[in-house]
Amino acid sequence: MEFNHFLSAYYPDPRYGGDRLYADMLAQAKLVDRLGYRGVTIPEHHLINILLVPDPLQMAVKVAAVTKRIEIITSVCVLPLHDMRTFAGAAIQADILCEGRLILGVGRGAFAYEMARLDCPIEFSRERFDESLDVLMALLAREEVAWDGRHYKFKPLTVMPRPVREMPIMVAALVPEGIYASAKRGFHIQTTPLNATFEKMKEQVEAFQRGKAELGPAGAKLRLALSRVTIAARDARHARPPLERAHSYYCRFDNVFTGPGIVRNGEIAELPGTRTIEQLNENLLICPPAEMVDRLGAYAELGIDDLIMNVNVGLSREESDEVIERFAAEVMPHFSKRARRPAHRDEAARTHRESP
Repeated sequence: MEFNHFLSAYYPDPRYGGDRLYADMLAQAKLVDRLGYRGVTIPEHHLINILLVPDPLQMAVKVAAVTKRIEIITSVCVLPLHDMRTFAGAAIQADILCEGRLILGVGRGAFAYEMARLDCPIEFSRERFDESLDVLMALLAREEVAWDGRHYKFKPLTVMPRPVREMPIMVAALVPEGIYASAKRGFHIQTTPLNATFEKMKEQVEAFQRGKAELGPAGAKLRLALSRVTIAARDARHARPPLERAHSYYCRFDNVFTGPGIVRNGEIAELPGTRTIEQLNENLLICPPAEMVDRLGAYAELGIDDLIMNVNVGLSREESDEVIERFAAEVMPHFSKRARRPAHRDEAARTHRESP
């Protein structure tokens, strides 16, 4: 199992400034590049102070310019908000400028608030996404593409410049049947149980494995990337403050994800969340390194290829850097082929279980 850092932009206090926010993200990208993480992921969201990267392809090109080797995954480009005739060219350009390190993650959108205000209601985004993805694949693969569908109707055209390689595409899906269907079509998958239980996550992973298995040898190289709040705390006492911040983060997240969407001047109201702090303690990965190794063992055994780690739930720049470095030094080597292994994972897990 490899590890990917989620360059999520959490902006609870707009006085912090967008310039400092994006400078922090670029500094994190350089840090994980140096420490041996496999890659970074970049979200797309609009009009709100959570996950706010309005142009992930633009950010991807900038990240590529300041790093040397990490993969750069969009997480995700929201296809229903874009015209595929121009988006395809933008994706090709970004892939060229990223020099082959870009993985194009795509999805239908998540937050009803922003989708409604951008005239693409979430209730109808699935249908538009499905057609948009088909159009995008055609435009990337062929010249002189014409289309006569429900959402797209156009005469023959060719997107320029042409791709210099077959661009890897990763589809975001949360519902198991959606994961299964996309994997069966040959797409890499991004998913997340958000703040839900391990059992919920297990259903998502099993759906991917079913779709991949039905492809036979053609599915051998498909990857499953799963996102989770992951914070390697110094010790149990120091795990409590980031857990409380994660609870505050999800109180805002749930407001625009499944809640009423109360937003004022771009700031999401913090409403009562769907999970208690105790439930988040059980579901999220916020714990000391030895316990983290123990808990991540179950993730690795499920067959997750990439864990997308979200540490940006309200920690300061310094706190985030400390967490990223601690994870790389004390947790990542037990699982990653890219890092030197210290003790065997079973030994670290046993030490955790036997400690008072």
